Amino acid sequence: MTSTEQTNDRASADTDPSVDPADLRAEGVVWDLDTLLDGRDADWWLERAEEAVEVAAAARGTVADMDAAALGTFMERIATVHDAVGRAGNHVSLRFATDTTDEAAGAAMQRVEERATAIGNRLVFFELEWAELDDGHVDELLVDERLQFCEHHLRSMRRFRTHLLSEPEEQLLADKSVTGASAWARLFSELTSTIEVALPDDDANEGDESADSAGDADAVADGNAPISLEEALSYLQHPDRDLRRRVAGAVSEALSPGLRTRAYIFNTLLADKSVDDRHRRYDSWLAERNLQNEASDSSVAALTEAVVARYEIARRWYRLKAAILGVDRIADYDRMASVSSSERRFGWSEAREIVLDAYHSFSPELGEGAGLFFDRRWIDAPVRPGKRPGAFCAYTVPAHHPYVFLNWTGRSTDVLTLAHELGHGLHAYLARPQGVFHQTTPLTVAETASVFGETVTFGRLLDATDDANERLDLLARSVEGSLATVFRQIAMNRFEDAVHTERRESGELATERFAELWAETQGDLFGDAVELTPGYRTWWSYIPHFIHTPGYVYAYAYGQLLALSVYRRYTEQGPSFVPRYLEMLAAGGSLPPEELGRLVDCDLEDPAFWDAGLELISEQVDAAEEAARAAGRL
Repeated sequence: MTSTEQTNDRASADTDPSVDPADLRAEGVVWDLDTLLDGRDADWWLERAEEAVEVAAAARGTVADMDAAALGTFMERIATVHDAVGRAGNHVSLRFATDTTDEAAGAAMQRVEERATAIGNRLVFFELEWAELDDGHVDELLVDERLQFCEHHLRSMRRFRTHLLSEPEEQLLADKSVTGASAWARLFSELTSTIEVALPDDDANEGDESADSAGDADAVADGNAPISLEEALSYLQHPDRDLRRRVAGAVSEALSPGLRTRAYIFNTLLADKSVDDRHRRYDSWLAERNLQNEASDSSVAALTEAVVARYEIARRWYRLKAAILGVDRIADYDRMASVSSSERRFGWSEAREIVLDAYHSFSPELGEGAGLFFDRRWIDAPVRPGKRPGAFCAYTVPAHHPYVFLNWTGRSTDVLTLAHELGHGLHAYLARPQGVFHQTTPLTVAETASVFGETVTFGRLLDATDDANERLDLLARSVEGSLATVFRQIAMNRFEDAVHTERRESGELATERFAELWAETQGDLFGDAVELTPGYRTWWSYIPHFIHTPGYVYAYAYGQLLALSVYRRYTEQGPSFVPRYLEMLAAGGSLPPEELGRLVDCDLEDPAFWDAGLELISEQVDAAEEAARAAGRL
């Protein structure tokens, strides 16, 4: 038994003793990746892609002369390439995610990435020739129903016209990315996945009565059993404040040894993006991401400004939470603390029942779809040494099915994370008929189904309890989820903006400068409501989105506010809303975000839309305050 397993066994003290410890760990909930390759290997699929691209490449120089039928045939060949490369690429990357210390898995991923890049380079000519076509000619082509399966994709490609380089330059950048940005990102994943947190030993608790107040507090503080960073961070939800303080200190200590290396990786990627943006003539570090998200620079700025202007909503909650917890001011390690006197733990079987019941209550179709993920081994849940931190859903390819990746620790937030990632999975599953060009949506819309599913699950949990303290705890979790997804993500966007800008203007940033900018942008959010401890200044250094997907984080805020508005429509309209919501999911990325929003009665072009969503979060805080009074906590 590993030290991680030992910790999870000890941490089950607040769980019903009848719960099997293996169920608490989600033991055996491991995905089956072999179906992706359909009995073959990655090389077979890459050879299939190479054969298809050989045929497609014969069209070089003829794009301007293609009619709708010829263009449709060409795009079908490209779809074959995407399917084959997607199968091979997803298989090796998902295998690597479960154990980043596996050198063979890492080498396999690198080999596939290199071959996939070479395949993609042979199709660069199409993007360039397509971009050169006259708008009128393009419009005439795309009204043909034979191109409906790729119409929006082809229109979207042309948004990048002014940022394309010559074919040799495009190929060179693609080749170098394999040993450049993606290699640095892989190194970051390997480094953060192996961080172990050595918690203080039992001596740290002598004479401290509060450390004995929760069932597993002393057991967790065992210096002989280091745990993963993911597990350590999950203990910041524990009701014992002294435990949270000690865990936070241990996390900061664990982040210290590799801090300069992670800062160097971040600096290198900041510089790499600056070079790419300069050559592609982007006005700002975020402009390319906005184009990919089909969002204008001005609309993203409006979202950011609206959230920053309402930071007081978050501060109001943190002041309220301090009163509930009986302290003058909470610290950074208190932000996600349970407001209950004990911490509820969930076994995998119970979580499955809760989430499936929630999805069934909204739509039997969604409930049945969610059940497939459990029944057919589409989920990988247990915490394991070397496993990548966090949670995500991999769409893979439309001809297959999506997968959900978790790090299950049995906490209530894990139940909601399961519901969240299943929302992504159901979005991907329902949109499969759209094909490789239209299954996925821009990041700004991609969070809608996940947040909606999480919100429905939360509603079921809330309806199932009459206990005032349990209701308060659930409402607190809901508020904190919204704050983390909207306000904290925008604060992290402000940090990204600061580091990208300073790297371009002043050169490489020292680790202390990263710490200063992190503290400033987090401090702007928290104001005087949260004490930022010295150790927290390094916590920017484990966040993967900064490394893997620069500019991603604002999409969480966009998606959360959209999803809350969609959920409000559901509560107002009832069952009649369900078909329109399912229509939106099934549409995938076949429509622009504004048109997808209109399917569920949301006007994303209305400047007041963001304020309306923020007001919903303010109402959540009001509800939590009312629950705190009902529970006698104020």
